[in-house]
Amino acid sequence: MSVCECESNKAPIRYLLTALLAKTFDSGIDTRQPYPNLGENSFSGRNIDEKIIQPFIHKYELPCNDTTAFLTPAFRTVETALTKSSFEKCRPAYVYYDMMDILDYVECHPQISKDILTQLIKDLIDIKKRNEEAIAQMISQLSFQKSQDLSSEEITNLLIQHLHCKGSSRLPVLMFAAAYQSVQPFFHEEIKPLMAHNAADKQTGAIGDIEITLTNEDRTITCYEMKKKPVTTDDIFVCVEKIGKLEVKPDNYLIITTEPIDKEVMDLAFSFYDKIGVEIAVLDCIGFINHFLHFFHRYRTIFLNNYQKLVLAEPNSSVSQPLKEAFLSLRKVAESD
Repeated sequence: MSVCECESNKAPIRYLLTALLAKTFDSGIDTRQPYPNLGENSFSGRNIDEKIIQPFIHKYELPCNDTTAFLTPAFRTVETALTKSSFEKCRPAYVYYDMMDILDYVECHPQISKDILTQLIKDLIDIKKRNEEAIAQMISQLSFQKSQDLSSEEITNLLIQHLHCKGSSRLPVLMFAAAYQSVQPFFHEEIKPLMAHNAADKQTGAIGDIEITLTNEDRTITCYEMKKKPVTTDDIFVCVEKIGKLEVKPDNYLIITTEPIDKEVMDLAFSFYDKIGVEIAVLDCIGFINHFLHFFHRYRTIFLNNYQKLVLAEPNSSVSQPLKEAFLSLRKVAESD
């Protein structure tokens, strides 16, 4: 159960599901050898993970990573059979050690692999139900509160507090998506569906984290790239290189950061417009949203509700259950005050 419960790292549980499924159908494989080149008793873990486990997780919306465990640092460089020492540098280490205890036990008692697999799935379903009930209860408490709409500044402070929570790197994307959704009826622009938080641009074909198109057109006119770290001059050059490879270029490429912006970086971004015909700019995340809330003041509560829906709709692998609950708690306190 400890492997299922770990909020900060879901790769071990996804690996367990894969290895135990393989063991259930072939007791001769070694669950600690997930690559065919590791020996006689090895198996193709990534193939099973992506073709069987991934659709199963998505179908039942289980609290696991959306993408394969075999692309995480712990598993993508495996060259020998797995042992506890393979995960000494992984964090948190205990969840990998617990995973190895289960695998070692299964290798000694292969006949119970199906029972353990079944129990893990039951545990994940129980966790999912518990999480859903916790969120539903918190939302019901918000619904029964009799409070005035929060001001633009109060909403901004609420967002700042949420950004300060652990594991909040996905939140800027959701803030900007909520902003576009809130005023979309007034513009002839639409936001493309958001890609998974940990999906690489090369895999999805996306230009950035958020892409804006004209209504009924597919061409991206504005692209947002979110960074929860200071933007460097190297980031600008990487951005320019990415734009240079595009057959159809956007009008704007905006880099959004939650950290202070260096003037040298801003000036460098500005200098490329005449060279490549695309305007690149570096903007402050909270400053932009705060201006948006004041500019569209009458729609600030619509924005907040849209943001809440996006946060709660995200898989736990990108916005964790504690982070979802933190937002609802912060909103409850803000509206009670």
